[in-house]
Amino acid sequence: HSNIIQMDDKIRAELEDALLNTWLPGTAAHPQHYQWITNWEIILVEKNISVGGVGLSGLPDANGETMVGYGIDAKHHGRGYASEALGCLLRWAFGSESLKAVVATTPPSNYPSHKVLAKNGFTNLGHLDPEYIYWRLERGNFKNSG
Repeated sequence: HSNIIQMDDKIRAELEDALLNTWLPGTAAHPQHYQWITNWEIILVEKNISVGGVGLSGLPDANGETMVGYGIDAKHHGRGYASEALGCLLRWAFGSESLKAVVATTPPSNYPSHKVLAKNGFTNLGHLDPEYIYWRLERGNFKNSG
């Protein structure tokens, strides 16, 4: 069925984990700050359809950090939607003075995601464990572009 979102099983599992263990309990605990703890649907306006989602893991922690994650329907890969949505979310998030850095993790083989992060100014910190590459964007390195 063409309306079902297609994505890698590992990404789907990570999104389900985020929903059950981060977004739902986080928004219940901090309803006044739900923007920091939710999935934002990425809508393709001209077709009025969701092509994926992007979100943060919560309010900035004691170090001024939060984590970002995103997923795009496989039918819409390679069109720049993740890069654009991530840039929009970062512009909003860095509007908060308490945010000093945003971090992300990607599987080593997820080259499209590496490109999305690099386009938005993230630095590849390499493998801090075998399963993931770690990425970081410091406030001072964020280019508030349109």
